[in-house]
Amino acid sequence: MADEVRVERRDGVMVITINRPEARNALDRAVAEGVAAAVDELDASDELRVGVLTGAGGTFSSGMDLKAFLRGETPAIEGRGLCGITQAPPRKPLIAAVEGWALAGGFELVLACDLVVAAGTARFGVPEVKRSLVAAGGAALALPSRVPTNLALELLLTGDPVDAHRAAAMGLVNRVTAEGGALEGARELAATIAANGPLAVAATKAVARGARDWPAEERWARQGELVGPVFASEDAREGATAFAEKRAPVWRGR
Repeated sequence: MADEVRVERRDGVMVITINRPEARNALDRAVAEGVAAAVDELDASDELRVGVLTGAGGTFSSGMDLKAFLRGETPAIEGRGLCGITQAPPRKPLIAAVEGWALAGGFELVLACDLVVAAGTARFGVPEVKRSLVAAGGAALALPSRVPTNLALELLLTGDPVDAHRAAAMGLVNRVTAEGGALEGARELAATIAANGPLAVAATKAVARGARDWPAEERWARQGELVGPVFASEDAREGATAFAEKRAPVWRGR
């Protein structure tokens, strides 16, 4: 498992790399367990603020490893989805850094991330219908909430891929870089987020992700439950004090 998923921790950012370039980073059980363990550490650590998910060797991921599937393996974690993130994403922000192909389950991992940085040569697609299958690992559920329904249906019903520039125009990709630059671009974005108050970042993600599923009459109350502790925290006082004193804040996560 350690060989198939590499983890690097630096300056509050965890980079999780799917490391099966010889198999186009296809997802087997070892990859699933490695990614799930990494995001568990991301959420549990006081030092880590943001995660970046990427693939080695110029490919993000080609999706599920069919050879492993025929051996009886699954890259889904019970109750958590593909690689432990499609049904239960981490509490802290997760950024996809995409080079090359992000196909099928690989694209569904991208959709589980909060932000996406892609090289201009990256390609995204859910080709399942071309094999009389359904993109049931998260794409059919998640795409209509990420892009207009007609664009989601174009991807899902044709099975044809789109490049990074079209994906950005759709709203799927935040930033497009030169080929080979996706990871560095994701690191820069992660560093900007990691410099902010960690309690505020986590609560903001929880509100933004959760609000679409909350009944309209409960939204303000549910937001209050999440943000109330942030406003009462030591970090909130530190933020105001640092601003008044014209210095960088020192966050303690409490």
